[in-house]
Amino acid sequence: MVKVLIIDDEEPLREAINILGDWKGLGVDQVLEATDGDMGLAMLREHKIDIALVDMKMPVLSGSQLLQIAEKEFPELLLIVISGYNDFEYARQAIRSKVVDYLLKPVNRADLNSALRKAADLLETRRQKESEFINRNKTLNMSLPKLKEKMYQSIIERTFKNQSNEEFLPLIGADTPGNFFTVGILRLLNLEQVRKERFHEDRDLMYFAVTNVINENSGGQFEAFSFASSRGNREFTAIFTMKGSYGEDAAFHSMHHMKKAVSTLKELFGIRCVGGIGAGYSDVMDIARSYETAKASVDGIDLLSLKNGMIAGSRQSEPPLREVPSLTGRIQLIRSALETGNTGNAKSIVGEFIRKWEAAGYFSLGEADRTIQEFIILLGDIAKELNALPDSLSSGKEKGLKGLGVNGDFSSFGEWEGVLSRILEVFTGEISKSLAGDRSSVLENIKAYIDNHYFENIKISMFTEKYFLSREYLMKLFKGKYGWGIHEYVQKVRMDKAKALLSDPGLKIQDISEMLGYKDKNYFSKAFRNYYDCSPSEFRILLSGGEK
Repeated sequence: MVKVLIIDDEEPLREAINILGDWKGLGVDQVLEATDGDMGLAMLREHKIDIALVDMKMPVLSGSQLLQIAEKEFPELLLIVISGYNDFEYARQAIRSKVVDYLLKPVNRADLNSALRKAADLLETRRQKESEFINRNKTLNMSLPKLKEKMYQSIIERTFKNQSNEEFLPLIGADTPGNFFTVGILRLLNLEQVRKERFHEDRDLMYFAVTNVINENSGGQFEAFSFASSRGNREFTAIFTMKGSYGEDAAFHSMHHMKKAVSTLKELFGIRCVGGIGAGYSDVMDIARSYETAKASVDGIDLLSLKNGMIAGSRQSEPPLREVPSLTGRIQLIRSALETGNTGNAKSIVGEFIRKWEAAGYFSLGEADRTIQEFIILLGDIAKELNALPDSLSSGKEKGLKGLGVNGDFSSFGEWEGVLSRILEVFTGEISKSLAGDRSSVLENIKAYIDNHYFENIKISMFTEKYFLSREYLMKLFKGKYGWGIHEYVQKVRMDKAKALLSDPGLKIQDISEMLGYKDKNYFSKAFRNYYDCSPSEFRILLSGGEK
């Protein structure tokens, strides 16, 4: 799109140019106006103007002066000069400033649009050259494997734009008829262990080694290209291209290649893998469909019967119908156990949930991953409410297992159970530390509130909601520290205050009743008798030295 600025101190001329210009045909999307040279210069500095029409004779800042400034400040600006005089000095300045055209007043439609078309064509040519330059640099500055990876990733994520990336399609064989594309996904089950023991925590070196193995022995009619998946830190995506063949052949060769890669990774580095293969397609854009099938195949592998090297094909059977245990339904029980410091009970609840999954007879890798993520989120919510969120998570620097410092490797149901246990241990430790430090101050705050608000209708729910503690646990803590239950302590404070107020003969019992929060005088008298074994009136008599 093109942006044009008309700089002229004569309103009729500006209006005429606006009416006569074939803006739509020229691809102009915005026409701005300036009433003099100073305003025009300010607008050139504020807006990204492509073409400017400048009147040579204007007050204050003339057209000639504006051209000189524009030549230095806006060398890319395309200029069209307008003048009421065929003046040599104006023409010489226009030539010096390399203007596109020189129009004489009154401006006619044909001359105006001819000059604008010349400027628009120059602009289009310039933009095309810039685009070609950028594309050439893109190719030069980006390594070929990285460029291919970005292209495949954008196709998988369905964000690929043909128009802007069309010239790169030959790099992935998309321009060759008869090619078939298949996606394979490898999941490294013991990634963290191998990275630590065999690659000394060097993630990039490990990724390089894995992709080299997957890409090995490709060439000729069959090509493999792999990269670490952006959707999972232990998954690698492989794109297999079978040249001049059929979809069935592509799937067969891809499966064979995946099995060979899995065997080599185990032999060379001790890496345990499982994988999935998608269907083969002749359209490169269907790589996204093949990826989704491969991902579903990997996620559908049964953890209860998982074996190293298992490669699932695209024709997977539906998972069996079964009752799916709910972690969300158990989280309140886990919270209560953690709040009361009963870590053994929390472990038992989680253990019972795990046994339910084991008894279900089928538990997929996808379900295992989702359960881990859900467990971290649910425990994180509890920890956040209790001001016990681990520092690594609360700072936002790390997330998930990495943020907790928990090794997420598992290649069996038992190892997956171990991951959940380690997650629970981390949160249990943080919550225990937080509660140990906070309990004393929480109880002191509650006691101080009662001391100052004894005349109000105090409910225990006020404190359980504020401090995120269960009713039973809070009452147990309060009584353990002060020797009174919360309700008993409220009653004690009121009765102590009642004795003090009754010592003032100027106060009526009705007034005292209301001051203590009792709206009914009889109810106050009954409560006082139950507490001191005498009525408020009898207590006053005793205070005055009289007899009952």
